[in-house]
Amino acid sequence: MFKRIITHSDFDGVASAALCSHTMNISIITFTQPRIISDALISLTTEDIVCDLPYPLECGMWFDHHEGNLEDLNYRKIDPATIAGRFAVKDSCARVVYEYFLEKQTLPDFFKELVDEADIIDSFNYSSIEDWRRETPGKIVDAAIKVTEDSQEVKWQFLKSLVMLLKERPLNEVAKLPGITKRYRKYLAEEQEMMNKIRTDITFLPQDENQQLMIIDLTKYNRRPFIMKNLAYMIHPQALAVVQVSNLFRNNVKSNDLSFSISLSVNLNSMQHNKDVGEIMRQLNIGNGHAGAASGLVYGDSKEDMLKKKAKTLESIYNIFIKQ
Repeated sequence: MFKRIITHSDFDGVASAALCSHTMNISIITFTQPRIISDALISLTTEDIVCDLPYPLECGMWFDHHEGNLEDLNYRKIDPATIAGRFAVKDSCARVVYEYFLEKQTLPDFFKELVDEADIIDSFNYSSIEDWRRETPGKIVDAAIKVTEDSQEVKWQFLKSLVMLLKERPLNEVAKLPGITKRYRKYLAEEQEMMNKIRTDITFLPQDENQQLMIIDLTKYNRRPFIMKNLAYMIHPQALAVVQVSNLFRNNVKSNDLSFSISLSVNLNSMQHNKDVGEIMRQLNIGNGHAGAASGLVYGDSKEDMLKKKAKTLESIYNIFIKQ
């Protein structure tokens, strides 16, 4: 009945695909990004299972956990209860998939560790910076996923092989495989380069006297830079959040459209607060996400328009963030 799994190309998407592949006996996996689904740039049918992505125009089953995608369904007057699969606001999509199939059949015990790690990694729910930096099997595999590749095809092939491993083997075993550990070491080397780039690109708005919201502005680069913005907390641990802004690249060509992504500091996880960066994206009507991490898009007609919208959006993000 179902022939293919369409999923997000991150740890949560891979974990979700592993669960679906195991339970539904599907070996054809396609990886993509939320924008591709939202813009209907990929063809889907009722034979497809979609995980950790916006609800498409058509599919056979849909699993998701993003509150913003639920708002999109409400806007389209679609009741999620009428969609095969499941939507639930959880820390990870893997948790939604896991609980759905666990109600219907017995699953191998090792999936619990995979889903627990997906919850923490996808929600960035660490108790401290030290906890975040502590090595775990999930973080090793997540780092292996983040390694840069010469082509998307090579990346997709690795992710497919990873799904096939995780559907049959415990996460801690997969993390020890030579191919994974090699990629992990490569990521650690890349991370040092990212830290150097972040140090030169971190700024704060003039009105942000307490330096609560770090800004990493990558719009000056003519080639797509790759960094992990949360590494900025290693430089400014007192900051409460970090927002990264960069140009979208289409077919390796820099456009005037902007991508914004925000995440809260792990230090806030041990404090009482009302910060919700997903709500900021939704309030500005540019994207969505979780309370701790979110992203959005702003379209520019020209370079001048892009620069104006960048400044305006960053100021709006800051103003909402401070008032929360």
